[in-house]
Amino acid sequence: MRKVLILFLLTNLLLTSCGSTELWGSYDAYLTPTATRPPADPDPVATQTVTPTAEAAATLTPTRTSSPAASPTGPTASPRPTFLYAAQSGDSLEAVALHFGVQVDEISLNGSTPAIGYLNPGTLLEIPNRLADTTMTPSVQLLPDSELLFSPSSVAFDIEGYINDAGGKLSTFREWMTFGWVTGAQGVERMAYGSSISPRLLLAMIQYYTGWVEGQPFPQVDETLVLGYQAPLYPGLYQQMRLAVRDLEAGYYGWRAGTLTELTFQDGTKLRIAPDQNAGTVALYNLFARRLNQAEWQEAIDANTGFMALYRRMFDDPWERGRQVGPLFPVNLIQPNFTLPFEPNTLWSLTGGPHPAWEQESALAALDFAPAMSDSGCVESNAWVVAIAPGQIVRSEGGYVVLDLDGDGFEQTGWVVLYMHIATKDRIPNGTWVDAGDRLGHPSCEGGTATGTHLHLARKYNGEWVPAGDPLPFVLSGWTAHYGDAPYRGTLTKGDQIVSASQSATHESNIIRSPDE
Repeated sequence: MRKVLILFLLTNLLLTSCGSTELWGSYDAYLTPTATRPPADPDPVATQTVTPTAEAAATLTPTRTSSPAASPTGPTASPRPTFLYAAQSGDSLEAVALHFGVQVDEISLNGSTPAIGYLNPGTLLEIPNRLADTTMTPSVQLLPDSELLFSPSSVAFDIEGYINDAGGKLSTFREWMTFGWVTGAQGVERMAYGSSISPRLLLAMIQYYTGWVEGQPFPQVDETLVLGYQAPLYPGLYQQMRLAVRDLEAGYYGWRAGTLTELTFQDGTKLRIAPDQNAGTVALYNLFARRLNQAEWQEAIDANTGFMALYRRMFDDPWERGRQVGPLFPVNLIQPNFTLPFEPNTLWSLTGGPHPAWEQESALAALDFAPAMSDSGCVESNAWVVAIAPGQIVRSEGGYVVLDLDGDGFEQTGWVVLYMHIATKDRIPNGTWVDAGDRLGHPSCEGGTATGTHLHLARKYNGEWVPAGDPLPFVLSGWTAHYGDAPYRGTLTKGDQIVSASQSATHESNIIRSPDE
């Protein structure tokens, strides 16, 4: 009878999951989508406010030299029957097939394919050349993946020190957020840690569009819509960085998944992406394509005179740092043993199958779980969220807890697990070492917009969000995550058992961790 009552209560738990329309708001405790009136700044900074124009953005490109802009690659005069391609870090057969416009079974491999996981970097693939008559972007790679993400190459980078040494407006800039005044360095740091985008890239982007890092504002920079995104609901530097991060993540993770194979420019024209590109370069391609027409885009992505010329001047050679880091996903990468994130013999529900880890455009790397409760919505829960593996807590604040599995204290390296919506009450302190099963805190709605008390769980490796489904699925106590026909849907399976995600916490979504798991 007690079990029946619990199940009845759980079925009344409605919409207990992350917000599905404004995902960033779901994962930043200090973010509001609209401006609020700040108190008087005890140390105000003089500002300039003008209206940005499309022409102004073009003037922010560094001065051109005699080097020609990179141009799209046209159809080849004598197409090759096949293309020999060396797999890159993060490649899967399915994504590579989509990049090249072929079927998976048309690809020949020189070597074995992992049963589970990504293709090993350097694996040679022979692929039919179906794109010989297609106009494409250049094949020149602009930026290593490790420079696009908050990866091992960012470990030693001092955000505040760099900004202060540069001495531009950003070093004295402050803006109001819901919890208080934030400096330019604090805003960039928060964005880097939250989105897992490189702080170097964020600073180069700010300099490119505003001039703030190394000097004062370029002419016609609007301090409300700082980066030129015409979105009044996203005012100020931090909010405008959000929009840029969305464009970067849409390019990076869209390429990783194979769902993005062509660019759509501001004027609506399209261009196929060269199939041998890397995700970091595609992220930059997408950032500029969404704001420019093709001619302007070609100038922005010119390796000698465009954005990357500025990037190299600010931060030296990114490829040298990339070589030191190596591929983000090493050979034969596997997931460590993970348990379900709650205690044994307690009733929970899978309320969200694979869905975005951070912004709507990021990898479908997260799963949502909710405990059985007598009331729906954002109510206090006594259920415990636990460590899914041993490691060190490296962040614990604002609704989130971050578990570093390699114990080096850096989120940029190795396996890292993100727990979101962890209540302040009883939340584990930062710096604590834990074993699998140790209590971390209670699920809640803290940490941003949520439709009900729950836990949001996601994985990263070397700064890259790892999708919860194939090719390296999230496995918890032997339960394997699978994609559904849309984000938030999907399943967990174990043998012949199936748990189906449901925000209404139906019977099919119930899951109990057994004592031996």
